[in-house]
Amino acid sequence: MDPVIVVGAGPVGLTLSLALAAQGVPSVLLDEGPDKDEPRPARTVVLREDTADLVKRLGCSALHDEGLRWSGWRSVRRKQLVRAVPLGEEEGSVPLPSPVHLPQHALTGGLRSAVAAQDLVTMVPFSRIDTLEQDPHGVTVHTRDPGSTWWRGSYLVGCDGARSTVRKLLDIRFPGRTAVERHAVAALRAQLPWPGEAVLHRAPPWRTGGAEVTARPLPDGIWRLDWLLPPRGELVTPDALITRIRDTLEGWCGETPAYELLDTGVYTLHHRLARRWRSKRAFLAGDAAHLLGALGTQGLDEGLRDAENLAWKLAQAWHQSPSELLLDSYQAERRAAVASRLRAADQSLPILRGGAGLRTLVPGAARGHDTLLADGHLGCGPLGAPPSYTHSPLSPQRADGHVSVGTPPGAPVVDVRVTAPDGKAVRLRDRLGLGHLLVILVAPGTGVWDRRHWLTAGVMPRLVDAVDALPVKAELLVTESYPGATAHTVLLVRPDGHLVAAFSGVRPAELFAAADTARGGSADTALGDQSRTTASSDRTADVN
Repeated sequence: MDPVIVVGAGPVGLTLSLALAAQGVPSVLLDEGPDKDEPRPARTVVLREDTADLVKRLGCSALHDEGLRWSGWRSVRRKQLVRAVPLGEEEGSVPLPSPVHLPQHALTGGLRSAVAAQDLVTMVPFSRIDTLEQDPHGVTVHTRDPGSTWWRGSYLVGCDGARSTVRKLLDIRFPGRTAVERHAVAALRAQLPWPGEAVLHRAPPWRTGGAEVTARPLPDGIWRLDWLLPPRGELVTPDALITRIRDTLEGWCGETPAYELLDTGVYTLHHRLARRWRSKRAFLAGDAAHLLGALGTQGLDEGLRDAENLAWKLAQAWHQSPSELLLDSYQAERRAAVASRLRAADQSLPILRGGAGLRTLVPGAARGHDTLLADGHLGCGPLGAPPSYTHSPLSPQRADGHVSVGTPPGAPVVDVRVTAPDGKAVRLRDRLGLGHLLVILVAPGTGVWDRRHWLTAGVMPRLVDAVDALPVKAELLVTESYPGATAHTVLLVRPDGHLVAAFSGVRPAELFAAADTARGGSADTALGDQSRTTASSDRTADVN
């Protein structure tokens, strides 16, 4: 079968190719550029816990080598500390997960190094497509000079950014809002009062502070500073930016400390959502499908989630009979999730950027605004939390044997410790992204099992038979405990880590039915359900 063609070698395209390779699917990665990125210290990305684990699992070492996990989050208003939140692991508490902050060129370079070590990915630089043709069996594209070539693929994914050529060739509209926010940004090396902590300072008391300034730490004493600019303000000159830097450092430190300016820039954020994310055998992902980023939200996070969601579905279609229901579920799930994020941001913007009127009427509103902004930056709440696919077409109907646990169906599972088939104890997230479902038995006391014979203990023989009989490959794992689950609860988890269903005990028939639904059913069943999925996708496409 022909490889998958991935257009665009940014972080999303690289991640998608690596995720496909992890599931045994070859890809051709068409890179419009020269196979390298220019270092820009002021252009950084923040990865949440799930997306950071994804790229690390795919072999990207940049998170450890060039990224920094924040130790805390501070919110300041005028001269008053509003909120201080510890992040990461602490004894005796369960704090919020710590995001990873790193330069985007470092992330891209780490992913390119992982691709270079992967035999199933063919990287082709200087390859800009100008023609895209589809037929029932595949996709054909043409790349122009300097290497005019025709390429044949089983599927194609456009990860080629906001000005996506793939999206234009597919004639897919890209409506939305222009210039939602503008920011001036600087990367500099300096000693600030909060080493390792990110800071959001609203209404700073100095003249050039503007409405809001953010400081986010990087390794080696480097900080990225962002100033929120008026939507239609004047141009930011170099002299004006230097004045902002000096005034901000003086406001925080009492005097302007020595600093080394590394990079500057001004960037504008847009909110857009493609009408369709699938056209027959072609798909959109990342900035080609959506643009967001206001109020601390991270568009790259959503792009990486696109890649993880689509990779296992393309792998199923590539290795087995393609299911239209399964492939359509990519748009149904991911477009709805991003649309919800955009709605939350667009509804919050007038409240958070609309001046003091509401604060004078609602006691404590300023603190509520701070919490809302922190959600966007820290990956919580409607602005930042990982998506839940509650209404996915891959969700099974509730049956008698289904039980409720701490994770609702469709939501990401908790990263508990599990026992793998070889007897080793590993993190649950380490078993994701391998192209198969996970079946997890909650069995307190399994820590004392003889690892040589654990598959023959207790209810395991019956569960082994049930897993072997599933219509799709699945891996059997055991955990000592899971939030909200009782002994002998069985969890069914998708390859991207979202819960399909939880069962009270070993229920082979119900487990089979849920697994069949999660894979989109057989090819015949899926084609029979295509009209239902298309109608659902059409309803999703009307959400802006």
